[in-house]
Amino acid sequence: MTRVYNFSAGPSMLPLEVLEKAQAELTNYAGSGMAVMELSHRSKWFTEIIETAESVLRKLMNIPDNYKVLFLQGGASQQFAMVPMNLFSGSKKADFVNTGSWSKKAIKEAKKYGEVRVIASSEDKNFSYIPTVTADMIDPEADFVHITTNNTIEGTVFEQIPDTGNVPLVADMSSNILSTEIDVSKFGIIYAGAQKNVGPAGLTLVIIREDLIGKADDSVPTMLDYKTHADSESLYNTPPTFAIYMAKLVFEWLESLGGIKAMESINREKAAILYDYLDQSAMFSSPIAKEARSLMNIPFVSPSEELDALFVKEAKAKGLETLKGHRSVGGMRASIYNAMPVEGVKALVAFMQEFEQTHSAEGK
Repeated sequence: MTRVYNFSAGPSMLPLEVLEKAQAELTNYAGSGMAVMELSHRSKWFTEIIETAESVLRKLMNIPDNYKVLFLQGGASQQFAMVPMNLFSGSKKADFVNTGSWSKKAIKEAKKYGEVRVIASSEDKNFSYIPTVTADMIDPEADFVHITTNNTIEGTVFEQIPDTGNVPLVADMSSNILSTEIDVSKFGIIYAGAQKNVGPAGLTLVIIREDLIGKADDSVPTMLDYKTHADSESLYNTPPTFAIYMAKLVFEWLESLGGIKAMESINREKAAILYDYLDQSAMFSSPIAKEARSLMNIPFVSPSEELDALFVKEAKAKGLETLKGHRSVGGMRASIYNAMPVEGVKALVAFMQEFEQTHSAEGK
């Protein structure tokens, strides 16, 4: 069967080269006579895998030496709890920026552990823009400030990272990590579920400044204390070994492309192809403010729900998979993460043009 172009928001497509390498090594990794899934996490083979994964990631993101890289489980949703459980050690207050469904969930979870203040929100316009955040809005006594850098469902992105001064900035970067160059030193914690730009579902990356480790109260469960995982080099218990191996392959693939700078250039090209078409289309449109448009998740709509449904059905028949928008917002959504080739976006736009010509009378 021919592979399709998978526009899923996650789990998302992986680079074909990565899948083929994993396939070639599947039954006998590095002469071990075992698959990666069968290797002990204490073995020399897996030690090399996890150490290489961290080393390449540090190089790709230019991660400073005073940050730990943790390979965890539980997804970003578990981080919604781990962050306040570990960082509510001073005032037990935190400032949040509400930019969509995932930040709302993070806010709800943090309220279980301390005082949460929403300092800016775009809910007034259905999360179609990124609100302005200035230094004077931030409580200097807050234990942290939280943002969701890219909003997977709504299709918005922080083009400018807020300056939070001495208050640690925590970022859910699940859907745009490794897609553009960032300055890690601006953040106290970066966390990301892997199933969009990193690898298979089951792995969660946490990049944490060392001074934020060891603040958890004794009541925090051992597995939810960052110190547990930092002290044990992410090997306190059995980590998601195969997902870490796949992440290593993805990191190496990114490195072979020329790193994140090269990847960002490709991502901007892909997004421009789709946005340029949407901006001139008589049938399809983007509901997102231009200055806040995501490079990774691009929602769009037609004039009716009936046309939306027909578009998704006909696109699937053309090998353009998983274009239905999230149930909370409707319409369509093309997630064009790092692994989506330029050719995939061009194929989508070509089909959109064809669909528009065929069904133009229905959209009036």
